[in-house]
Amino acid sequence: MSTLLRTLRNLRRVGLKDFGHQLQNIGDTKAGTFIAMDKYGNKYFENLAEELPLRTRWVDYKDHEFDPSQIEPGWHAWISYMVDKPPSEDPLLQRQVREWEPKEHRPTLTWSRSGFKTYSTTKNKYSAWTPVAKPRQ
Repeated sequence: MSTLLRTLRNLRRVGLKDFGHQLQNIGDTKAGTFIAMDKYGNKYFENLAEELPLRTRWVDYKDHEFDPSQIEPGWHAWISYMVDKPPSEDPLLQRQVREWEPKEHRPTLTWSRSGFKTYSTTKNKYSAWTPVAKPRQ
């Protein structure tokens, strides 16, 4: 969490609407340089001057219900400091679909109804006991 002075400074920089959006979504206020927007509508920012090391880059997800798998691989490499240039500036990271890559990026569906659910084909070692009572006379 940021200090009160830093929070007020960021309120002045980003405006009231983005200030409320940041507090609601990420719980902190950040002001930085807009780098680019990907094809899913996620916005990427960077602030090298005021943020702590390894916290200088962040993403503002388009959806409120976000999942880190909604970031494309090139942007994920930039966010996690594997590369210095964002994919919008680096020609090597330009997203080109190869034959072996999927045609479209799909996020992980683990906690949704479409998520993969395992099932067992082996017989249980234990079976549930159902009591059998003799009828009363």
